Amino acid sequence: MARRLIAAIVVITALIACAPPADAGQRTSKAALQRALDGIVDARGGPPGVSVLIRRGGRDEFLRSGVADVRARRPPRRDDHMRIASMAKAFNGAVALALVSDGTLGLDDTIGARLPGMLPQAEAVTLRQALRHDSGLADYIRQPAFIERLQDDPAAYITPRELLGYVRDRPLEFAPGTRYAYSDTDNIVAGLMTEAATGRSYEELLEREVYRPLGLRDTSLPRTVAMPRPYLHGYDVTPGRPPEDISRVINPAGAWASGGIVSTPVDVGRFFRAYVRGRLFDDATRRSQFAFRQGSSSPPGPGSNAAGLGLFRYRTRCGTVYGHTGSFPGYRLFAAADEGGRRSVVFSVNAQIVPGQGSAAVSRRILRAQALAVCRALGR
Repeated sequence: MARRLIAAIVVITALIACAPPADAGQRTSKAALQRALDGIVDARGGPPGVSVLIRRGGRDEFLRSGVADVRARRPPRRDDHMRIASMAKAFNGAVALALVSDGTLGLDDTIGARLPGMLPQAEAVTLRQALRHDSGLADYIRQPAFIERLQDDPAAYITPRELLGYVRDRPLEFAPGTRYAYSDTDNIVAGLMTEAATGRSYEELLEREVYRPLGLRDTSLPRTVAMPRPYLHGYDVTPGRPPEDISRVINPAGAWASGGIVSTPVDVGRFFRAYVRGRLFDDATRRSQFAFRQGSSSPPGPGSNAAGLGLFRYRTRCGTVYGHTGSFPGYRLFAAADEGGRRSVVFSVNAQIVPGQGSAAVSRRILRAQALAVCRALGR
C-alpha cells in the first residue's frame, strides 16, 4: 500500500493539465452546489466526504456531503484539521514576502548567496524564481533515492536539508526564468532561505509572520504522522473496496514548507483572504507577487490558471480568484479569495482524486464543483 501511495505522489506532481471550463448552464444557487457535492460522494470511485466553506457578504456558508470519518459516520466540520498539502506553499510565500517587505530578504537573492554550497549547480537561482516555479530546479520527490526512502519507512522524519540532498548534484532542467515547471524543491529552497536570512527556524517564522498576525490557532507544521483532533480522515479509494484510512501513514515532514502544514477550513479561509489582499506585506511586494505567468497549480484549479509568487490566479466564468490547490495521499484541496480579500472558498475532499490518480470522472466533478463554489462566493 505504501508503494502505491508514494508512486501516486510522483504521478500527481508530474501531471499538470489545463482545467476544463465549468458548465456554464449550471446555476450557482446553494441547492445546485449541494447537488454537485452529493454527486461527487455518490459517484462510483467518489470520496467518503467533501465540504466547502464559503465567505460572502461577511458571512460564512458551509456545505458538506458524506462523512469525515467512515467508522464514526461523522460528517465533515469547518473546524476539522486536515493536511493542506501544497496550499502550504502559499504560507511559505507569505513568510518569504513578509521578509522581502521588511528588507530582510530580497526577491533577487540567490541560492548561492543565502545557501552557499547547498546546490552547487543552482547557485544563480533567485528567490523570485523559486516562488514562481520557473527556477529549473529538479523535483526531489521524483528522485529514485527519495522514493526508496519513503517506501522503506513512510512515517520517518526527514530534514529539509536532507530533502535538498536528493537533488544536490542534479543539473538545472532549464535556464532559470525561461520556463514554468512546478517543483516541490522550489519551496524547500525558499523556506531554507528565510531561515538563513533571519537565523530563526521556519516554524518560528510561520508563527511570527503568519499565525500570530492572522489569529490562526489551529494551524501547525508537524514532524510526525499524528493529527490533532478533530480531523478530516484521509482515504485511499478503490472501487469495489472499502475506503482505507491513510491519514497517518506518510510523515508530512517529507514535504515541509512545500506541503507539510495541517490546518482547518476556518483558518485556511482566514489566511487566504488576508494573503491575497496583501495584509502581510507592503504594496510594492504585492505588485511583484501579482506578476503572473502561464502555469498551472497541481492539481489544476478551476478556470484558466496562471502562476505568481506563492500564488495562482484562477480566471473562471464568474470572475477571478487567487489561491492554491493541494494534493496529498488522502486529500484534494482548493482555496482562494477575491482580490479584495472579502470573499473566499475552501474546498476539501478526503481522498486524493486528481488527474492521473483515482476516477477521472470524479476528478472532473470535483473541478466543476470548485468552479460552482467560486461562482457562489462571488455572487454570480
